[in-house]
Amino acid sequence: MFTKVLIANRGVVAVRIARTLKRLGIVSVAIRSSAERSNKYFAVFDEVYDLTGNSVAETYLNTEQILEIAALAKVEAIHPGYGFLSENAGFAIRVAEAGIAFLGPSPEVINTFGLKHEARAIAERLGVPILRGTGILADLDAALAAATDIGFPLLLKSTAGGGGIGMQRCDSAQELS
Repeated sequence: MFTKVLIANRGVVAVRIARTLKRLGIVSVAIRSSAERSNKYFAVFDEVYDLTGNSVAETYLNTEQILEIAALAKVEAIHPGYGFLSENAGFAIRVAEAGIAFLGPSPEVINTFGLKHEARAIAERLGVPILRGTGILADLDAALAAATDIGFPLLLKSTAGGGGIGMQRCDSAQELS
């Protein structure tokens, strides 16, 4: 069991993780951007470290800065929450290289399931129930043919879009086009 965990996320997800860690008797370490320093929810964490930078890329997506804070705080594990770095195999690798446990899927799993068509194929092969759908479609004509078979409404999804990126509800062939 770990004694100290850095939560590489913010907001509700970070608070939920911190509360769970507290119930388990584990010290929670938060990170925050300069814009968040006045937020009262940081009182739930045992330790709080300030990130430098203004954008998300400079703060919550800055692997090196997060790892520096992890080393300074002497954490044993990093929990990525969801979004941000949770689906970043490179981050999981860097965490492991730093000798810190990554509380999430392995880099191999992140890479495999980051490609939705691969995840779908694995689920089908294993007999996991999934919604009707297709593999990768080559063009609009293929998408329209699949839509005729499946029916509307449908969800058009980019194979590599994480966190809802590239998802579009289509209620008709015109919307799909």
